Amino acid sequence: MSIGSFIRKQFIDVIEWDQQGDDVLMWRYPMQDNEIQNGAQLTVRDGQVAVFVNEGQVADVFTPGLHRLTTQTLPVLTNLKNWDKLFASPFKSDVLFFSTRLQLGRKWGTAQPITLRDKDFDMVRLRAFGMYSYQLVDPKAFYQEVTGANPSYSSDQVEPQLRNLIVSNISSGIAASGIPFLDLAANQGVMGDQLKLALTPLFARYGLRLDAFVVENISLPEDLQKAIDTRISMGMMGDLNKFTQYQVASSIPLAAQNEGGIAGVGAGLAAGFGMGQIMTNALQGATTPAQSASSQPEATPAAPAVDLVARMSQLKALLDQGLITQVDFESTKADILKSLAK
Repeated sequence: MSIGSFIRKQFIDVIEWDQQGDDVLMWRYPMQDNEIQNGAQLTVRDGQVAVFVNEGQVADVFTPGLHRLTTQTLPVLTNLKNWDKLFASPFKSDVLFFSTRLQLGRKWGTAQPITLRDKDFDMVRLRAFGMYSYQLVDPKAFYQEVTGANPSYSSDQVEPQLRNLIVSNISSGIAASGIPFLDLAANQGVMGDQLKLALTPLFARYGLRLDAFVVENISLPEDLQKAIDTRISMGMMGDLNKFTQYQVASSIPLAAQNEGGIAGVGAGLAAGFGMGQIMTNALQGATTPAQSASSQPEATPAAPAVDLVARMSQLKALLDQGLITQVDFESTKADILKSLAK
């Protein structure tokens, strides 16, 4: 080295990371052609770890505090450099700072529905999302597995990989929890704990500790949600015969406003009661005895669906409630009386 080159070379006597960004996980101290002065001061602040790297090999690690760089404080680097005596001249080494602060409020979610096996619905497709937090606890593993020779590394660079790990392990996490889909909404805490347990060793591979994992929402695709809503509604109906009668009774005021007034109400009630009975018998598995091919079915007279006297009572109730006019009442009453005279 010429005298001019030696004069131009700068010696570093203070090493620190004083402009730490919230999203920066690793930052390489800018050395260029500089060399570290023997006895230089290394300042490591809270939430940081400093690592000396020699030719790609991790040497000494410094936790928060003020450190004087000597062969006593750099034992591994001293061994790698084969310094059998106290070094008096400047030396070169890569110095990396790592952020050990908690990375809070990180979001995860399933971009596409994932298919799961469920004991109630066999196979379901669902979406889920939530939040998690993590912390860098092993800078050596993080350097070897993630950052390498990069001058800096941010959370935005590593978190897509972490989200992929989360989504790919949701299926196994739910299966391990043993919770049916219909009960997941009430047991999201249990599901979060199961997923955290499954993800912890995967995060540790990168030198990270999964601090918290929260499942905020689990939802189904719209078509499957409609199918479940239909199933729930059918269960709530109970007696379909009574439900059909209720629907017919609810439609009477609308029928009175249509052309023909209340004249068609009797037919509607008959159809309603008859349909309710048919649906009830079908759901209960009611069957008619099979007829032989040689015999002919006997004709049976059709019984009236609604008793005419009952129709009169219903008609009077509609009039008293103001749902039909006096004209409609008299007209329909006359039709009922004519039917009784036949």
